Parts: sequence; structure tokens; C-alpha cells
Amino acid sequence: MWKLIRVLILVVGLLTVIQQTWQEEAELDWRKNFYVAVFPINADGSAEVAQYIKSLHIEDFEPVTDFFASEGERYGVGLRRPVEIQLGEEIIEIPPAPPIEGNLVDVMLWSLKFRYYGWVNNQPFNIKPNIKLYLLYYDPKTNPRLSHSTALNKGRIGRINVFGSRMYHQKNMVILAHELLHTVKATDKYNLENTLPQYPDGFAEPNKKPLYPQRYAELMGGRVPVTKTTAKIPASLQQTIIGEKTAKEIGWIQ
Repeated sequence: MWKLIRVLILVVGLLTVIQQTWQEEAELDWRKNFYVAVFPINADGSAEVAQYIKSLHIEDFEPVTDFFASEGERYGVGLRRPVEIQLGEEIIEIPPAPPIEGNLVDVMLWSLKFRYYGWVNNQPFNIKPNIKLYLLYYDPKTNPRLSHSTALNKGRIGRINVFGSRMYHQKNMVILAHELLHTVKATDKYNLENTLPQYPDGFAEPNKKPLYPQRYAELMGGRVPVTKTTAKIPASLQQTIIGEKTAKEIGWIQ
């Protein structure tokens, strides 16, 4: 009997997730402010990360808000602040990790589990968020390399790996903004094998002469092209822009 009850609860939860996903996609547009909830998670359980999470304030995420305000104005988006960040309380449970080499069925099952996780691990806000991003913080001293972050347009939810250190905060904001755009249909514009930005859509200034070095990174290209075979990670969102292809994908231009 209890097993049946648990299954029924799970089914109800999954149906609710599917319904909410459809509603969110149907209602989302750029005629009103876009609310994004971020939830910090101590992914490695370290005392250093715990202390860092306690130090976070909503003002720490203003670079993301300012970036989208500036880029939105450049593309004629009629909103003073297209994106508003909401800082949630720390979440204890770690979201399910995507399959490393899973087939289509594995990916679909993970996607459903992740969206169910987002439905369960939610918090009340004055304004219901359009997007939920779970920030998995790691101590850079013990985890110098992080796995790729993932964000879904279906359910508008993200699982983002970042460093729990003030030294990396500005770079964390670049990763956050990149994954945020994935939730509104932006695609990656870099070579998955070598991480180099793809020309021309992954370049901030594809018409620049000489082409190299570039001055900025296209946000979905991920890096600043320095030469044909080298690129560097932008130090902050001030070194990134949203290119025309990305702007079309997210509905900023036709």
C-alpha cells in the first residue's frame, strides 16, 4: 500500500512538472521583466564553501542584471532591466547529474528527474521566477577543474558548477549568464572538442580587421579568440557581448 502511495505521489509530481513546463514556455516573453531564482549549494561540503555561501548577497549578482540591461538596450529591448535576479536560500540536496555518455532515453529520464528536483526544491518568492538556476559551489583548492554546467529550455532550469571563492566571482557570473541563455533557447557557439569559438557566430566582432585578436567574447562562444588556435576565458561579463545569432535565438531580434 505504501509503495503504491509513493508511486502515486511521484506520478502526480511528474504530471505537475510537465504542466508547469508547458505553462512557463507559453507565458515567457520579453515584454516583461524576466525573473531568475538562483539557489546556492555547497557541492563539496567544505567549510570554505559554506562560509562563502553565507557571505553571498543579492547585490553580488548585479553584474548579471547590469549585463542584460546593457545588451538589451543595445538590441532595443524595451525593458530597463530585462533580467531580475532573486537569491534563494541554500539548498542541501544536490540535483541529479546528467549522464556522461547516456543515450537519448537516459538523457530524457535525467531531464525529467531534474525538472522534478526543481519542483521539489523550490522556495516562495514575492514574484514567481521564470527560471531556476542551482549553483553548485566547489572549493577551487580541492576541485581546480569543474565539469560542464547544464541548463534546459524545457522547464527553464539550470545546474551550474562554479567556484566558491571571491577570486572567481566575476568568472562565475559569466558562466551563470551563459547557462541562463540556454534556458531561453540560446545554443553553444564553440567547438565541443577544443572549446574554441566558432566563426562567425561565436565571435563578438566577426567583421573586425584584422580578425585577431578579438577584444570581447560572444557569451555563447565562451571565450575571447586571441589567435586562430588560442582563446582566453573572459575575466568578467564586461568582456562579453551577445552576438546577433544569439539575439535572434532568444527573441531579441527577428
